[in-house]
Order: sequence, then C-alpha cells, then structure tokens
Amino acid sequence: GGEAMSNLWDVSHIQPRQDIIVPGETISAVFWNAVALRGDQIWMRQKKLGIWRSWTWQETGVAVREIAGGLMALGFERGHTASILANTVVEWVLADVAVLSCGGVSNGIYPTDAASQVHYLCEDSATRVLFVEDDEQLDKALEVRERLPLLQKVVVFDMKGLRDLDDPDVMSLDALRALGRNWLEKHPNAVQQSAADCQPEDLAILVYTSGTTGKPKGAMHSHRGLVYTTRGFNTLVAQDERDERMCFLPLCHIAERMGGEYFALYTGAKLNFVENPETIPENVREIAPTVFTAVPRVWEKFYSGVMIALKESSALQRAAYAWSIGVGMRIAEKVMAGETVGTGLKLRFTLARWLALNNTRKLIGIHRARFCVTGAAPISPELVKWYMALGVPMLEVWGMTETCGASTGVPATRMKPGSIGPAAGFNEVRLDPATGEILVRGTNVFMGYLNLPEKTVEAIDADGWLHTGDVGLMDEEGFFRITDRMKDIIITAGGKNITPSELENELKFSPYITDAVVIGDKRAYLTVIVMIDQENVEKFAQDADIPFSNYASLTRAPEVQELIQNEINRVNQKFARVEQIKKFFLLDTQLTAEDEELTPTMKLKRKLVEKKYAAQIDAMY
Repeated sequence: GGEAMSNLWDVSHIQPRQDIIVPGETISAVFWNAVALRGDQIWMRQKKLGIWRSWTWQETGVAVREIAGGLMALGFERGHTASILANTVVEWVLADVAVLSCGGVSNGIYPTDAASQVHYLCEDSATRVLFVEDDEQLDKALEVRERLPLLQKVVVFDMKGLRDLDDPDVMSLDALRALGRNWLEKHPNAVQQSAADCQPEDLAILVYTSGTTGKPKGAMHSHRGLVYTTRGFNTLVAQDERDERMCFLPLCHIAERMGGEYFALYTGAKLNFVENPETIPENVREIAPTVFTAVPRVWEKFYSGVMIALKESSALQRAAYAWSIGVGMRIAEKVMAGETVGTGLKLRFTLARWLALNNTRKLIGIHRARFCVTGAAPISPELVKWYMALGVPMLEVWGMTETCGASTGVPATRMKPGSIGPAAGFNEVRLDPATGEILVRGTNVFMGYLNLPEKTVEAIDADGWLHTGDVGLMDEEGFFRITDRMKDIIITAGGKNITPSELENELKFSPYITDAVVIGDKRAYLTVIVMIDQENVEKFAQDADIPFSNYASLTRAPEVQELIQNEINRVNQKFARVEQIKKFFLLDTQLTAEDEELTPTMKLKRKLVEKKYAAQIDAMY
C-alpha cells in the first residue's frame, strides 16, 4: 500500500525522523538552543489590522529574555506559577517560554472562562503573576484579585482602552519588558542561568482538563515529558523549517500547545497566528498551511462550506465536481484497501484535480497541505474519505491531556478511516482485557493531577498504566478504534448496548447540524438533542423564503424541523432498527463557549445537557 500512496501524495519530507534536531532536555534549553541555531530565520507571523508582522528567532529570544528578566525583577522564582488568560496570540508564546526560562510553571486559562473559573484556576495553581490579553480579560482578573492573596501582578498584552489605567497591581507587557531590560543590565546572565538550572523532572506546565463533569483538574507535565513527546511527534509525522503551520486552537489546550507551539519550536516550522477566531476561514486561504492540525468541528465546517457553495454553482460545475470526487473516492478506496492505483486511474485523477478538486482545495485553503491531522474528538470516517478523495491525506491521531497529546496515529502509508492508528512508537497502548478500556504507558504520561493525589491514583495504576476512560477495539494490524467513553455507553431498556458517538458523528456530517447528543440510557428508544449550524440553516431559510425573526423562531419553523428530520432519516438508514432515532428536539438558544453546556472546544457536555434539558427529554418519551 505504501507504493500506491507515494505515487499519489508527496510523502517525501514527512518520513519520520529519529534523530534529535535541536538538543536540550528541557523546553527552556531547547528554546535557547533553537534561537542560537536559527537566528534570523522567521519563526512566527501574526496578522494585526490587516498587516502581517514577522518574528525571527532572534527577536523572539530578545522578547523572551526581557519578559523573563521582568518576572525575576518582580521576585518570580523557580517553582512559582504564572497563568496566561488570552486568545492564541504571539504574546502567549513569549510569556509561556519566559515563565519556563525562569524555572517557573506555566498555566493557561481559556479566554472564554468566567471570572469565577479564573479565580478557581489561579487559586488552585497558586498563581503569582497573571498575564491577560486585553481590557475584557483584565476585568475578570480585577473582579477576583481580592480573593487571590498570592497574586502579585497582572500583566496586560494589549493596552488599547487602558491608557489611563492607574493601578499598582497592573502593568503592560511593554512595561514588564522595560523593567526586565533594566534589571538585566545588573544581572546579565540571570535568564541563561535560570534556564540552565531547569531540571528535566521539574514541573513545567499545568493543563486543566475541561472535564465534562466536576471541577477542572490540573494535569502536571514535566520538562522531560514535554521534550520526550515533542521528539516523539517527529517520529510519527515529521515536519521541518519549510513547513507553514496555522496557530489558532486555544494554546491552553494540549493539542495546540504540543502539536503547535512546542513541536514548531523543536522543528523550526513557521507558526502563523490568525487574527481572531472569526477570521479562520479567510486566514487559512491566505496562509495555505502545509501541515494542518484541527478538531473535527473545523473539518466539518469546511466540508459544509463546500457543500453550500456547490448548491449555488452551475449545473456544469456540479457535474464536474461529481465526476471528479467520484474518481477521488475510487482512489481513496484503493489506498484504503492497500491496492496499487493503476496508470489510467492516476491520469483520470490528474484531470479531476484540474477540473474541480484543486479549486475545492483552494476554497478551503488546503491546496498546499502535505497532510491534515484530526484529533481531540471522534470524526466521521466518511469525512476522512472525502478529504482523501480531494488528494489530501487526513491522519487521525488520538490522545489526551494526560498523555501529553497524540498517543496513537494513523501512518500516511496505511490509512484506515475510522481508526486512530497503532500506538505511536514512543509509548505502549493496550486494551484492558476485562473492560476493553484503552491503557497507555510511557514517558509521555503525565505526573498526576495537582493537589489531587487520590484522583492521580485512580488514573495511573501500580504498573504505570494510565486508564484513559475510552473503550476501544484493536484489529489484527494493531490499529485501534475508539468505540466510546466508558461512561457514555447507552444501555437501552431492552438491554441493547449502543455507542452514541457513532450516531452523533453521522449526524454532525450534515451541513445543518453542528452537534448532537443521543439519549436513550434505560429508555425504550433513542432520541437526540440537536444544535443546528446557524449560518447554514439561516441560509436555507432565506433561500426558501421561510420567515423567522430570531434564532429561536428559526429552530421552530416547520420547514427547519422537517429539514433536520430528513437528516435524521438519512442517518437512521445506516443503523439497525434498535439503534434508530425516533424523536429529536432542537436547542433554541444559541450557545457560545461561554455557556456551561459547551466545553471550551465547543463540544456539548452530555451529562449537563441531559440534566438541564430533562423536561424536554422526558417530553419525547
């Protein structure tokens, strides 16, 4: 199968690499060695007010050194914690690496978190310095600072609208850098010294897991674990200084912190920061990343964008697309079966790309992508196949905060949609023979949960195996497949075991459905709670002259109800009778990441939704 693949897709410079690219046993050491090695090459680019500004390694080093010096001048010491409350911006990376260079512990807070959550995370992590993005995030900090006796300073990245602020506890990032410059004149080697004093076993970062139940738990990762895993990623899917990446997922989440920031720091790939979450679609087309990691939600959105665009194109364009994607699908089938793709089919594929597929890729912004990576949530195998048909390998990885990111990954030479691939070479993965739970062991497994020794013992057994809570299967080639979360499996009143995620993924494949929660535990039949895709459903309503005044009235329109019913009927055809969804209701309030029903990665929280909408659920039975 490898041969068939390499003729179609250029996998030449993604051959896994075992050698160490930048030496160093701590993230701080790797960073300073990378600065020395790469000097005036560009590392980061960020768009502000329509203009791209570049950061070379050298410039990044200067900024990090000044911030670290400023922290030391404020009395920030080894083992102290600093938290960062901001969207994904260059300053996030600068602050993060500066904190680590002081031998400190770096913790990220979701910019969508409420003031009460900011209080809990700062208190639990014993935060001394809090970096915030702007006035909006500063307000949350000021609201809770009275109750945080350890908090010494709040540092603001963007002072727009705060020019007249006069508060002894608040300073701008520029002021912190100026403080650092002065302090470093008297202590010129302090930053290099403290970075050199960092030990591999020191606690480096905290990543709070947004647990769908209970308070978030602070997962502790050491420098050793981070460096080990970052090197490990290059043995899975290598990247180098020629690669362009897009940095846009939250940096406090393990995926972007490891797969974005630290992996790029190690390999020299360029990090391009989007303007803001709303501009992602335009920014992707502009950046045209060569390596692109995203969550299923993003891949689904791109797909539905193409489907909507198709509806508006001419009959000829639609026919060209249909023929072309058909050729792509035949190739995808062959690649999946490990068969060779014949010359005739390859020629047809060249024509298909010229006719329609290249334009489809450009429309999304993946025309330069060597491969795409999906993770953090289950994805529909059909969707993976569609990207393969466009000629872009879509590699699924699986892992969690506690495994420091990817633990398994589909190799580019053996693609199996629906599978999360075999264990990555840097860790062991096996199934618990009794429960089918996926267990992981390796240097990448975290140090435990901060202040929660009993939760740590629950998670990691005496033999060092991490109990992930995911249930799965393994095939004869050692490829794993997740069937569900242990606690999410539905057992109907008739005693049938049903994995809701399979149904939910099929539903989310619809351009009109953003998320779905299937209900049915101890019930006679299955029902579903649906969150519609506002943009696409509004467009549907406008095109069909369906009157609506707001989001709620849109969800109640009989035509919209019928539209969603048709999507459910389509999915029902793929499942056995006992697994069919009998009724549904649409959430009539528009949820954002600030709402408690959604996790920061915009997934509906099953348990909370079941509790909050209990009355509507009961009405369906």
